[in-house]
Amino acid sequence: MRLKILTPTDILLDEAVNKVIAEAKNGSFCLLPRHIDFSAILVPGLLLLEARQGQKIFFAVDEGVLIKRGPEVLVSTRHAVRGEDLNSLRQTVKERFLSLTEREKQVRSTLAKLEADFVRRFYSLGRQHRV
Repeated sequence: MRLKILTPTDILLDEAVNKVIAEAKNGSFCLLPRHIDFSAILVPGLLLLEARQGQKIFFAVDEGVLIKRGPEVLVSTRHAVRGEDLNSLRQTVKERFLSLTEREKQVRSTLAKLEADFVRRFYSLGRQHRV
């Protein structure tokens, strides 16, 4: 079966695999090539793949959606990180997601300032028209 892992800005993986193990809200599941068509809402966690040559590939994924239709499996998520083993993946996740959290804090702070400025200007505009 062919697996594609998509983020909003990139295609992280597009290759043939023998097995996909993922986690949904109601637990883990395994997809094999002859599995029936299937869809699931993914929770943040691990995605384990077995490539055609038998090697295991790990991805840490944010919440997302998995859809299997025929021989194609699509995973769409906001964030995903690839690792060859769990130890290196753990370190990569810590580094990437901690920096992401800091950036999100900065963006939220900037947005809050913009919203406050917009409300302030909108309010003063209404006061000018009343006079």
